[in-house]
Amino acid sequence: MDLFYKKYGEGNPPLLILHGLLGANGNWHTLSRTAFQDVATVYAVDQRNHGRSPHTDRLDYPSMAADVNDFIRHHDLGRVHLLGHSMGGKTAMQTALTYPSVVDRLIVVDIAPRAYAPRHTELLEALAGIDPTAYDSRDAIDAALADDVPSWAIRQFLLKNLDYDGERYTWKMNLDAIRRHYDDINAAVTDEGRFEGPALFVRGGDSDYVTDADAPDIHRRFPNAELVTIDGAGHWVHADAPEALAEVVTDFLTRDE
Repeated sequence: MDLFYKKYGEGNPPLLILHGLLGANGNWHTLSRTAFQDVATVYAVDQRNHGRSPHTDRLDYPSMAADVNDFIRHHDLGRVHLLGHSMGGKTAMQTALTYPSVVDRLIVVDIAPRAYAPRHTELLEALAGIDPTAYDSRDAIDAALADDVPSWAIRQFLLKNLDYDGERYTWKMNLDAIRRHYDDINAAVTDEGRFEGPALFVRGGDSDYVTDADAPDIHRRFPNAELVTIDGAGHWVHADAPEALAEVVTDFLTRDE
């Protein structure tokens, strides 16, 4: 799996960043460019079936973790720092548990290792109801989504998945595979192994994705994990509180063990 990526900086230890469901590497462009590349050589990756990475019929955490391990080895990165948000956080956890020798420090943003109830079914159905090739502008697609997705901010996030070749619009992501494997995306991280290295779990103070009840399971799998709460941030911590998140992450990456 030849994952698409963008690279920021040079000469520092490698940091791989994994986006969440329906996202892409560009979700982390600002933080990668303004904060993280000062302490790491950043590789912001599109996960399979997302962004400009290849499409495949398989979409589960063991497969996505294998993609990350292959990426690290293909680019001869050695041991890397690994950061993931939401779905990407579960991929990062699975990678650290299955391939601990390639992960130096682990950062998980607003997700726990457990299974979650479906939260995005209506969004996925709304996207499936839109054939972007039938529209001649991004604004027209936005208007078509508005009835089912009233939040302007959420629509702008979803519309980042649009591609335009000069003649027609298409979805970059493999929407059919994402819908078919939505249960796999909501599933728990495989209950195998432990990651003994430094781990940082960051949660939004206004988010319910990571609760105090998740702490025992996190520490069982990641015994050296610390949990930090960023007040005023929701699930999209990097969008709601980018400066606070940058400070927490860069402190963790530059801290002596």
